[in-house]
Order: sequence, then C-alpha cells, then structure tokens
Amino acid sequence: MAAVGDIQGPEWRGRRWRRPRLDAWTVGAVILAVVVASPVLAVFAMALAPDDGVWTHLASTVLPEYLYNTIRLFIGVAVGVLLAGVGPAWLVSMCRFPGRRIFEWALLLPLAVPAYVIAFVYTDLLEYAGPVQIALRELFGWTSARDYWFPDIRSLDGAIAMMSLVFYPYVYLLTRAAFISQSVCLLEASRILGRGPWESFFTVALPLARPAIAAGLSLALMETLADFGTVQYFAVDTFTTGIYRVWLDVNEPAAAQMAATLFVLVLALIWIERRSRRDQRYHQTTTRYRELPGYHLSGWRKWAAVGACAAPIILGFAIPAAVLGDYALANLAGGLDARFATDLWNSLMLAGLAAFVCIAAAVFLAYGVRLNGGRLLAGLTRFASIGYAIPGSVLAVGAVPPLAYLDHAIDAVMEATFDISTGLVFSGTVAALIFAYVVRFMALANGAVDSALTRVTPSMDGAARTLGTGPAGTLWRVHLPLIRGGVLAGATLVFVEVLKELPATILLRPFNFQTLATRAYEYASDERIAEAALPALTIVLAGIIPVIILSRAIRRSRPGHAAGG
Repeated sequence: MAAVGDIQGPEWRGRRWRRPRLDAWTVGAVILAVVVASPVLAVFAMALAPDDGVWTHLASTVLPEYLYNTIRLFIGVAVGVLLAGVGPAWLVSMCRFPGRRIFEWALLLPLAVPAYVIAFVYTDLLEYAGPVQIALRELFGWTSARDYWFPDIRSLDGAIAMMSLVFYPYVYLLTRAAFISQSVCLLEASRILGRGPWESFFTVALPLARPAIAAGLSLALMETLADFGTVQYFAVDTFTTGIYRVWLDVNEPAAAQMAATLFVLVLALIWIERRSRRDQRYHQTTTRYRELPGYHLSGWRKWAAVGACAAPIILGFAIPAAVLGDYALANLAGGLDARFATDLWNSLMLAGLAAFVCIAAAVFLAYGVRLNGGRLLAGLTRFASIGYAIPGSVLAVGAVPPLAYLDHAIDAVMEATFDISTGLVFSGTVAALIFAYVVRFMALANGAVDSALTRVTPSMDGAARTLGTGPAGTLWRVHLPLIRGGVLAGATLVFVEVLKELPATILLRPFNFQTLATRAYEYASDERIAEAALPALTIVLAGIIPVIILSRAIRRSRPGHAAGG
C-alpha cells in the first residue's frame, strides 16, 4: 500500500496523515490562517486577564437577563424562520400554483434587508404616533392608549418578529436546494406505497432535507447572535448589546469574557446540531434524476399556497422597501448632499477593499491547500473561516489586541532605528475595519473560491507543470480564469455583507467616520426615519445583487437540470 501511495502522489487520502511541504505557499498559508484567526484567539487571551471583579458583578446583576433574553430570542427566531422557510421551500419546489416561478426568487428578497432597517420601518409604522394606530383610533373613535391594546413593537417579541422576517431566507435557501436535489424515485416509491403529498413530505422529503434545514437554521441563529442594531434600537438587553456597553464603558477583560461566553454558545450550537445527526445518513440511494413532476394545486389549496408564499415577501421586503422609497423620494433633495456622498464613498471603499483582500486571502489559502494540503493546513483554513459564526461585536473586541501589538512593534522598531515614534498605525483606522471585515466574512469568500477550485480537475495542474509553468503561473494562467465565476460571486457576497455590517463598524471606525449603515442607524436612533431612509434604501438595493446570484445558483443545482427547465 505504501508503494501505491507513493505512486499516487504526495496527497493524504481518507484519514491518512501527510506532513505538508515547507515551501512558500504552505508557510504563507499557515501564517495567513493564523493572522485571520488571531481575533478569536485574542478574545480568549483577554478573557483570562484580571477584570477587577467586574465579571462577578455582571454575573450577579445583568448577566442573567442577557442570557434569558438571548435564549428567548434564539427560540423565537428559530420557530419563526422554520415556519416561514420550510413550508414555502416545499411549495415552490414540489407544487404547481399561480406565481410559483416568481415566488422562487422573490422569497429570497428579504435577505437584502438588514434587520435593523426593517426594525426602523415597522417602528415608524406601528408605534403610537404611527399611521396604523392613528388609523385605528380614527376608525373606532379611540382617544388614548388606555382605550385599546396594541402590541409593543419595541420589545423582545418585536425583535423576534423582525429577525424572523429577514433571516428566514437562510432556511428557505438551503431547504429548497435540498428539495430540488432529491430523487423523484424516492417520492414516487412513497406514493406507490399509498402515501399522499403531505405524508410524503413529512416521512420522506423532510427527513432527507434535515441537514440542509439544520444548516440554514444555524446560519439564521448565528445572524441573530450577530445582530446589534435591532436589539439596541428596541432596547432589548442581549449578550451583543452587553458586550458593546461593557467594552465602551466598563472593562475590556470583562467584555472579552462576555465575548468568549457568546463564542462558546455559538460553538455549542454547531456541536449540538452535528451531534444530533451523527449516526444518521441522508444521502440518496439512487442516481436517477428527472425533472420534478410537481403536485398541481387547485381550489382553496392553490390560494393558500399563494398566501403562504406572498406573506413573507410582503412583510419582509415589499412594505419596508415601499416605506423607505416613499421617505427617500420625499427627502431626496435634502438627502442627496455632500454628507450622503461621503457616506456612500466610505461604504463603497470599505466594501471594495474588504472584498478584494478577502478574495485574495481565500484564493491563497485554497490554492495552498490544493498544492500541499493536509490535515494541518486544511484545519487551519477551516478555523480561519469561523469568523462568520461570530458576532461582529465579538470580532471587534478580538481585533484590537493583534492590531495594538502590531502598532507597538512598529513603533518600537522605528524608535530604535530612526528615533521616530509612529504612534497608532493600524488601530483606530480604516485598516482595523478591513481586518475585522476579512475575519468576519472569510467564510463566504473561502466557500465560493474553494467550491469553484474543487471543480478544476487536477490534470490541469499536471499539464501546466509539464509545460514548465510553476505554481504561481498555474494559478494565474489556468485556475483564475476557470474559477472566475466563483471569485466574482464570493467578492459580491462579501461586498454586500460589508455594506450591511453594523456592530464591528461602530466599535472600530475612526473618529467621525460614517458609513451608510452607521448613518442610517444614527438617524433612526434619533427618530429621524425620513433622513435614515435614503442610506437604508441604498443598502437594501445593493443587497438585491446577491439575491439574484443565489436564486440562479439554486435553479442550476439540481442534477440533470436543463436550462430553462
């Protein structure tokens, strides 16, 4: 077997260990992976520092409330996104009813709306002085809030509703992809055994889609943990808002301890989900794939399907977009000023730089694993991609120590060599933001690049080497042209996510530096919704781009799918 392994080349197969070669690609990839992962390591290092009893005080006062609200938020959003995501995914994949083709992509549109933006809109609509309650008072002759009951939008339940409306597309996205990739043979076998459409759904399709549902739910819950603008705007105390307050007002080690606790909760969530399906298998047992036949709905069933698919779109996208558009048009003359232009430039500059750096790092890591990969480098690459599972406030806390260490090292070298003090070179600058964004969204870039690179046959590498082209030349001349689609998709996703990112931007931005996200949040916090509309609407319109990319990718994901089928 050893001889066979030698003939097959220097790769580890299965679970066999292979020592990576210490060339420039491997060393560079290891260093890059460690740098990207350094904020996570810094959080735990800071958490071990003395906190002067602040953690004990927090644990006996506000921490139980933070934990209770976070768990309630978790459970509420989990129920909401499952209800809004799984059912419509089954309907548009397996059923035929009016508007199905439109709903296929339109159900992804709420993904373009940041949670804090939809919170601004519905607060303006549903608060006591909003148009909904004013209309109710005029209609029924009520004179004050004592005459009737109306749900408080600025509450934990309100936050659950807002997040469910914009995070359910994660569940819908992956669940629909799972449904349309399932074999017709299994569903037909279920029907032959006497099971109807709903029984086939619950006993065959739904269990097979469980990994995808669990993955989508995990993404939605991670985004729930990462959210800052919604819970802060609604005055709901969670771990995320607690970290922000403790970091700014109290004690850095205590904030790091809270961040480490939140990070452990995220890891526990991932571990529980994977543990729950450890001994179960979900793969297809047949390679026969045909176009899904679909169940033709008629009568009240088709209109119920239309309503079930339309409701999330109307509530999660149409109403917010309409309200923002109305305010933006009314305030267009005053909104399109030098301040908006500066905010737009800052946002585009940050998003562009972050997307470029993120994709470049992802290509370097993925190609390093392809050339000399083994468990060590592959494991480091996966660990460097864990930032997407970490709230932006946690990453902001963790990004400060590495940057401060680098600033002090540069200052010490310049002092010793040239007797010049450089001060803070990276901390408190745009570079700190770019670093945090790269750590936060490396998973998106790495996933897109890695999936594209794995589709390039290894024979391409061998042919390029035979023609005398080195690793760098092979990457530039062969691989990059072939993976251009994956690179552009990953860059687009990172670009739009950076436009929406709020907590890391608030904590790490330079003094008096604003983006579209921070400006919209600042206006809305001051109850200036009309002025917040234009930057918020700009973010929403930019977010539609990845929605189109994702929708097209899903339609092409089914084995044997024909264009236009």
